[in-house]
Amino acid sequence: MDGNRRWARQRHLPALAGHRAGVETIRRTLRAARERGVEYLTLYSFSTENWSRDPDEVRGLMALLEETIMSETETLVRDDVRLEVIGRLRELSPGLQRAIAGAVAATAPCTRGVMTLAFNYGGRAEIVDAVRRIVGDGLAADAVDEAAIASRLYAPHHPDPDLLIRTGGELRVSNFLLWEVAYAEMWATRVLWPDFEVKDLDEALRSYASRERRFGR
Repeated sequence: MDGNRRWARQRHLPALAGHRAGVETIRRTLRAARERGVEYLTLYSFSTENWSRDPDEVRGLMALLEETIMSETETLVRDDVRLEVIGRLRELSPGLQRAIAGAVAATAPCTRGVMTLAFNYGGRAEIVDAVRRIVGDGLAADAVDEAAIASRLYAPHHPDPDLLIRTGGELRVSNFLLWEVAYAEMWATRVLWPDFEVKDLDEALRSYASRERRFGR
């Protein structure tokens, strides 16, 4: 979800104002995606590299996530959408961990779609953590295959993504779901995330629908 800070700078606003505007985009994008039959929507919210940002911005992001989770859980339950959060959650504050756990538990019975937040997430970190689980499980070298790694990722029950959308004009994967997006289709737009509209989502889906997926064959 690229472009929150640039959106704020263009309006001479603090960075956190851009992140708050981005939350509104999440609401409308989730609703539109569900209406269009998208079962899984994964949003890259905070990367393992984002800790290097201005400390005030980081603190604001943490507070915004906790506030948003607590205020939106009831809506997710009403809309029958399950919330999942992936990343190194143990590195977050105890209060934020409790808020995440409570929202995940409250939405666990929901069946009309899954919204996953990748928070304190990094694709390389996810693979490292999967390898650590393999070592911890005592697997022999010849037992390590793609299935062994995939089953130890943060969300092994998720299907691999079909479509990777990049906003803000970025044309790189940026350490997002590195294992999972091996054969995902990519679509990029110069639109900043707070300005991302339903029409932009529809354009991405039309582009995806027009492609022939060969998966290396």
